[in-house]
Amino acid sequence: MLSELAERYKDTDLGREADALLAPCVQCGQCTFRCPTFRLNDDEWEGPRGRIHLIKKFFEGEEPSRELLPPAYTLADLTGKKYGENLQMHLDTCLTCRSCETSCPYDVKYGRLLDIARIEVEKSVPRPLKEKLMRKLVRIFVTNQARFTTLLQAGRMLRGLLPTGVRTAIPAPRKAGVWPMREHDRTMIIWQGCVQPALAPDINAATARVLDRFGIKLIPASDGCCGAISLHMAEPEESRNFMRKNIDALWPHIEGGAEALVLTASGCGTHFRDYGDLLADEPEYAQKARRVSEITRDVAEIVEQEWTDNNVGEITRPENVRRIAFQSSCSLQHGEKLNGVVEKILKRAQFKLVPVNYRFMCCGAAGAFAILQRPLSKVLRTAKMKTLLASDPEMIATANIGCLTHLSETSPIPVDHWIEVLDETFTSSGL
Repeated sequence: MLSELAERYKDTDLGREADALLAPCVQCGQCTFRCPTFRLNDDEWEGPRGRIHLIKKFFEGEEPSRELLPPAYTLADLTGKKYGENLQMHLDTCLTCRSCETSCPYDVKYGRLLDIARIEVEKSVPRPLKEKLMRKLVRIFVTNQARFTTLLQAGRMLRGLLPTGVRTAIPAPRKAGVWPMREHDRTMIIWQGCVQPALAPDINAATARVLDRFGIKLIPASDGCCGAISLHMAEPEESRNFMRKNIDALWPHIEGGAEALVLTASGCGTHFRDYGDLLADEPEYAQKARRVSEITRDVAEIVEQEWTDNNVGEITRPENVRRIAFQSSCSLQHGEKLNGVVEKILKRAQFKLVPVNYRFMCCGAAGAFAILQRPLSKVLRTAKMKTLLASDPEMIATANIGCLTHLSETSPIPVDHWIEVLDETFTSSGL
C-alpha cells in the first residue's frame, strides 16, 4: 500500500517506520473476519483493514476526528456514522490481540503499527479530563506491584460494602504453596510480574515445583511491569523506563549463568521478546535488551523441551479422565506463536481436551482493555464463555493472568493456569 507521508513525517525515522509497516498491506481483508471487534459490530472501521486505512490517512496528514463519544457509550454508539472515522476511538477499542497478524498473508506487523499510531494520535487529539484521569490511575496502580497489592487487599477487606459489579471483580486469595530451592546444576529466572504475585502467587510457585522435577532451580526475579501496558496506552517513555529497570534487575542473574527468563504470563512474554527491537536505538541497553529477548521463554516451551521419561516419567491414564477446555490466550497464539504447545502437554498429562470453537477469538481481557473498555470487554467474555462451556468441561485452563482473572469473574467452573494443573497431576501421580 503506497503512502504519501505528510511533511512532518517525511525524512524522519518514525515516518520511514510507518511507511515500511503500511507498505505490505494490500487491503485484502483476510484479517477482517478474525477481528473480535469487527465480528461484534460488522463495522469496517472496527476491524484491522479499516483501522490501517485510517492510520494511513493520518500519517498522510489528515487530521483525526475530535468528535467525542458519549459519556457511557454502548456498542450501538460504535457503529453509527457520527463516530465512523474517529481514529482515536477505533485505536482504543482495538484489543491488540494480533489475531489479524496470524491470518495476514503479507506479514503486516499490525501490532507495531498500532503502537506508533496510538502514540502519534495521542499527541494530536486531546482527551476529556475524566478519561485522562482514568488512564493515569490504571498506569499508577496496575503497573506497580506494591500499589496493586495494597488496592487488592483493601478491596477484599471492604468486599461486603462494595457494589455487586465491583465485588465480583475482586478474586478470592490464592495460596502459593512451597517454592523449592534445592540446588541444581541448572538455573533459570522467572519474572514475577506486576499483578500476578497478588492475584495468583500459586502460578509461579507451581512452575518452580515443575521445573525442580526437571533438575532446574527457578529463581524469582524482581517484580514489576514489563512495560507493555504503558506502550499500548501511548506512553512510550514510561514503557522504556520499565524496560530499562527490568534489564538492570535481570542482568546480574544473566551474567551469573541463568539459562532462560521464564514467563508464565504470555502477555508479558510477548513484550519481553520485543525488548531487543524496542531498545535497539539505545547504545547502553541495546545489546542487553537483545540478550533478554533471546533467552525469554514461555513456560510451555520449557516443559515441552524438558519433560522426558528420564527426569519425570509418564503419567498413568486415570479411570476418570478430567475434561478441560483450554483457552489459548491471544498473546500465546498470535504474539508468542506457540499455538498447540500447551494442548500437547495437557494431552500427554492424560487430560481430555474438549473442542472449543473460534479458538482465535479474544476473551476481552487484553491488559487494561477490561478496565478501560468495560462494555466491549463484557460482551467479548460472554461470547468466549459460551464457546468454552459448550462441550461441558470440568474446568478451564489458560496461559495468561489477565485471561484467568477476567474469565473467573463469571465462570461457573474453575479457571486455572495450565501449569498449576500439571503440577497437581505430577504430585497426585507420585512423580
